[in-house]
Amino acid sequence: MMIYLDYAATHPLTPAALAAYAEAAALPGNPASVHAAGQAAREKLEEGRARMAAAFDVDPRTLTLNSGGTEGDNHVLLGAAQAWQERHGSPGHLVTTPTEHSAVLAPARHLAAHGWDVTWLEPDSAGHYSPEQLGAALRDDTALVSIHHANNEIGTVQPTAALAAVAAARGVPYHTDAVQAPGVLPVNLAEWGVTYATFSAHKWGGPRGVGALYVQRGAELPPVTLGGGQEGGLRPGTQNTAGAYAAGVALTEAAEAQPATFAHLRDLQTAFMDAVREIPGLTFNHPADGSPKVVSLTIPGADGEALLMNLDMLGVSASAGSACSAGTMQASHVLTAIGLTEADARASLRFSFGAATTRGEVQQAAAALRQAAEWSRG
Repeated sequence: MMIYLDYAATHPLTPAALAAYAEAAALPGNPASVHAAGQAAREKLEEGRARMAAAFDVDPRTLTLNSGGTEGDNHVLLGAAQAWQERHGSPGHLVTTPTEHSAVLAPARHLAAHGWDVTWLEPDSAGHYSPEQLGAALRDDTALVSIHHANNEIGTVQPTAALAAVAAARGVPYHTDAVQAPGVLPVNLAEWGVTYATFSAHKWGGPRGVGALYVQRGAELPPVTLGGGQEGGLRPGTQNTAGAYAAGVALTEAAEAQPATFAHLRDLQTAFMDAVREIPGLTFNHPADGSPKVVSLTIPGADGEALLMNLDMLGVSASAGSACSAGTMQASHVLTAIGLTEADARASLRFSFGAATTRGEVQQAAAALRQAAEWSRG
């Protein structure tokens, strides 16, 4: 049996979510249809939305259902830019960070290539950004701030409420990619005070390809795709009824269990770290106050790709602290942003845990990593 320690990439579909998906998928109607079959599908769609809204403590009408975090991030950055240019007639200013997910980095770079001025905040060695730092970066033409809540590679948790308050005081919309938070960290969008937030269901045990975009009541955000009137016209296209319902069911479970899950993951994180410290030269990249879901480590002198292959042969699924493109390991932009050399970034791995992960699995994975490190260095 494989030991799965890649929950930051995707959380396996929970049994309750699978059952909910099958139940809703069996309904024949389109949720936009007015006949009985369509309205039965509509009920499941809206129940899924309502469950997600309850977990985030927001009005269901503030959640736009979509395909996940990448779509949501692109919608916010490109939509906010579109709204600014229509209002002002010229490109504006964006504030973001070099440690964002590629779903934010790519549209930010696209905007920069089309006349936008982008300020990239500089992280400290643990990947944190401060309210004072953000305040100094804001300008009269700042159209949007986009800073993730919990980093997907090293688990750094940002002071989102404090950062959003700085932006709000200047009248600047604030977006956070909160994909890695639900089920692990507390999520209360009203307390955070953000304008926009993006989520992906497969990070909390829901289906892949389903997500939600939170848009604060009264906030401006035009659609970036055109079509029918679904989702209030903000995201046209036939909704994924089964996916939304299953996402809501999974999130209800995850949100209720969040405090216990947090404690369990912290215990696993500590146990795993203690078990691998003896590997010569090993260093940890994640901050002590970060998400308990993630352990990011570097084994200098070891080849990251070889480490992953050796771990896979030993029955452990993990991921690199870098992107893998066409079989070539590329240095992680997150790790190099916090000061690692490209060589060390390529010798880094990420292990991530879930509520179903056991202490026994963590101990076996640690033993496998010790063996994999010996083979890789050899």
